[in-house]
Amino acid sequence: MSGGRLQDDRGLHYGDGLFETIRFSGACAPLWDWHMQRLLLGCARLGLPAPDPAVVLRRARRLAGTHPQSVIKLILSAGSGPRGYARPLPLRPRMLAFASPFVESAPRLLHLRWCQMHLALQPALAGIKHLNRLEQVLARAEWSDTAIDEGLMLDTGEHVIAATAANLFVRKDGRWLTPPVDACGIAGVGRRWLINAVSAIEARLDVAAVETSQACVLTNALHGPRQIGQLAQRSWGVDRQVQSLQDRWRTLFSDGHPR
Repeated sequence: MSGGRLQDDRGLHYGDGLFETIRFSGACAPLWDWHMQRLLLGCARLGLPAPDPAVVLRRARRLAGTHPQSVIKLILSAGSGPRGYARPLPLRPRMLAFASPFVESAPRLLHLRWCQMHLALQPALAGIKHLNRLEQVLARAEWSDTAIDEGLMLDTGEHVIAATAANLFVRKDGRWLTPPVDACGIAGVGRRWLINAVSAIEARLDVAAVETSQACVLTNALHGPRQIGQLAQRSWGVDRQVQSLQDRWRTLFSDGHPR
């Protein structure tokens, strides 16, 4: 991984790179392996030399040790280069790492809205956490009302995909469904955990399918499953199954073992 100055960094100039946001409990990151699998997949997709996960873990643990519960953000850029889109050869990727404390919020029902910004279809970049996040930035800029927790985004084919910073699950006829992320969206680590926990299946969803569901949940790698209580004119009460899933998520970060 290269050092040097950031003013010629390709991640800064062109979004040429990847990132991971990882929750630690002490020096333990229960979902570390899944984060690294996605990072390595992203490297393969973007043609970046892959970092050594063991080296990255040692660096992340040093940072995580400053807080009982922490969030480690890793940014892997294509490194420094001259002006222009052409990459220099050989590539010397740059890894940046940042730590911040994680404070778990009390469980509550979330209030959501529909976003006007749509996600473009690009299968080559779908699923991975590349550094280009302007669609999410613009979607999040659509509201300033502090009563709104998140916004749901559709793709250009009018399929519901995800929230700006979380994946979506809905329960219909007793089965959990989640939108596929093969054309856009992120294959979230929290999404992967919840698919395993409830045997969810991927399904294309439209607005009506979401608003008529029995329960709706957002999930990401930091907060785990969180229930939606209101979306537009539709509201839901507290769901016992979701409460049980939240308990399992909290246990995950108290004993450090995926389950």
